[in-house]
Amino acid sequence: MEKTKIKNSKRKAAQEQKILGQNNETVKDVSESLSTSFASNGSLSSLNEYDLDTSDEEDLRNTIGNVPLKWYDDLDHIGYDLDGDKISKPAGSKRNDELDEFLEKMENPDYWRTVKDSQTGGKIVLSDEDIEIIKRLTSSKYANKDVEEFDTSTFFTRDEMKTPLSGRPEHKRSFIPSNWERLRVGKYVHAIKMGWIKPTIKKPDDKEQKFYDIWGDENDTDNRKHMHHLPAPKCPLPGNYESYNPPPEYLFDEEEEEKWDKQEPEDRRINFKPKKYPSLRLVPGYGNFIKERFERCLDMYLAPRQRKMRVQVDPQDLLPKLPKPRDLQPFPTTLAITFKGHKSTITSISVHASGQWLLSCSNDKTVKCWEVSTGRCINTWTFEAKTINCAWIPVQNLCLFSVVYDNILMIANPKCGDKVILSNTDGKIAEYCVHFQQSDQAKSVNVQGSEEENSEKNKTDTKKQPASWKFFPDKKNDPNYKQGFRILVTHQKALKNVSWHPKGDYFATVLDDKNSNSAVIMHQLSKQKSVRPFAKMNGIVQQVVFHPSKPILFVATQRYVKVYDLVKQLLVKKLLTNVQWVSSLDVHPAGDNLIIGSYDNRLSWFDLDLSTKPYKTLKHHKKAIRSVAYHKKYPLFASCSDDGTAIVSHGMVYDDLMQNALIVPLKILRGHEITKNIGVTCCKFHPTQPWLFTSGADKTIRLYSN
Repeated sequence: MEKTKIKNSKRKAAQEQKILGQNNETVKDVSESLSTSFASNGSLSSLNEYDLDTSDEEDLRNTIGNVPLKWYDDLDHIGYDLDGDKISKPAGSKRNDELDEFLEKMENPDYWRTVKDSQTGGKIVLSDEDIEIIKRLTSSKYANKDVEEFDTSTFFTRDEMKTPLSGRPEHKRSFIPSNWERLRVGKYVHAIKMGWIKPTIKKPDDKEQKFYDIWGDENDTDNRKHMHHLPAPKCPLPGNYESYNPPPEYLFDEEEEEKWDKQEPEDRRINFKPKKYPSLRLVPGYGNFIKERFERCLDMYLAPRQRKMRVQVDPQDLLPKLPKPRDLQPFPTTLAITFKGHKSTITSISVHASGQWLLSCSNDKTVKCWEVSTGRCINTWTFEAKTINCAWIPVQNLCLFSVVYDNILMIANPKCGDKVILSNTDGKIAEYCVHFQQSDQAKSVNVQGSEEENSEKNKTDTKKQPASWKFFPDKKNDPNYKQGFRILVTHQKALKNVSWHPKGDYFATVLDDKNSNSAVIMHQLSKQKSVRPFAKMNGIVQQVVFHPSKPILFVATQRYVKVYDLVKQLLVKKLLTNVQWVSSLDVHPAGDNLIIGSYDNRLSWFDLDLSTKPYKTLKHHKKAIRSVAYHKKYPLFASCSDDGTAIVSHGMVYDDLMQNALIVPLKILRGHEITKNIGVTCCKFHPTQPWLFTSGADKTIRLYSN
């Protein structure tokens, strides 16, 4: 028994050695095949997958089984082999952050063709053959080029087959007339009888051919289609190059001859090389004569010709007849006064109705009041943020101005001018303050109900209120009152600009809000009320302007100008500006015309009685237009731009509705320096004189007079 056990153990050991030897040989063969395949070409397509197969299943390099590969992201291995040793991850399988991925994308030229193996986590570079296969598959083609997509072999032949392709008998409906077709034919017959459908009658063809006498006289009165004879274009007359004895300067030297030989026939200035002969009888025949004649005949045959009627027109007659600028005086032409004092870009200016005072605001958080006649700064106010817009309030017998900064609109008394008007102004503001306090007390007294209901009502009221009002009472120790501040209106978001009604009681503010439904807020100064007039508004609101005499509001959005009737609360018109971005808007004193400026260098004049499209579009500026303005007394309008210029134009509006407005450019006013790509920011006319005020990014205000 012991001998048999020893023999069996020896046999098992011998068999194990044979198996190990065979496994080592297969491993060597696989490694050699891998090395040769990767050495010849670094792509996956060069490998023979059947060299690595040990079974009918797909070759799996890792042995983790049906386990998500992301579990091994933080480990250095990807599985274990049969002996329990770790299988290390291939090179490049580590996860990179976005910066490494971006650097690899910029530096690695094969980044776009690198894919990640879902089994091993390694990166494989696709070859050109692999990419071509992918392209063919994505374009719904066969992966193999040799496969014919459309088989051209004929399936049906003229030879009769002994057995049919299909032995199914014909259906019964193929032998019975269709009932639906009978009904359709009956409808057509009834329509023909009633005369609804009239058959087309073919006209008899003229079998007789007509011949025309092409050599006959042109004065013949027969109806011939070839009467309009178009003569062929004449050949150009020969020049000095075609001469048999040309001057020496027309002959080619070596450089010109070499350049002529290298050029294409279409790019050559002449089609031959000029040569010189001692006499005319030594000149040989022209080699390209037949070719050039054939090409000319071909051009005359293929190229269509048309008779053009020439009209003798003077170019000056095509220009519009406009009056000369000297006949349209007065208008501003020369620089009179320069106002200096601000330390940053001046954003807005406003001229008092009397023409004596000028108001300006700047990014240096200050507002200055100037005397127009002397250029002297009367007063300066400093605010907490950059001032965006300033305007005099057009209230009779009162002297007030408004300033916009951040989300606050401040109404102040400048304390300059007639003392009687200043005292009347403070008295009127005091009346407004008393009315405001009484309305607040009435609200507090009329509130009834529990505390919870009151709190809920207060919450809803605060949500509905678009702005809050605050008065600065007359106190001795109040610094705000001493500076002239009277009313403070706080909004929910930052403001763009403010526009006052000509009577001075109403004003509208535009918020810097993408939600255009709440971008416009209407205020009433006498009753201290604020209302959102629009429930729905499309587009970003740029500016709002009141009509001079009617209850009409002009709202300029990014691409349109909408005209609203405030009494009827309706949209009256929608003007198509045909610009990319509207920057400014102003209405004519008569109210029937308006102009807009845009950031794409265009100024458009609209006639509201004529059309919803621009009557005239001027492209005189080279950069974005910042502001436009009408003169209240003279037929003038102006525009200022980032190119550092302001253009004054004549705009006459006639009472006759049959006569259109006359627009004549008059003068280009220069003087402002361009700072940080910003030129002239605002322009305003003097209320009574033909003077123009301009402000710019160069921290100055300039007055141009006639």
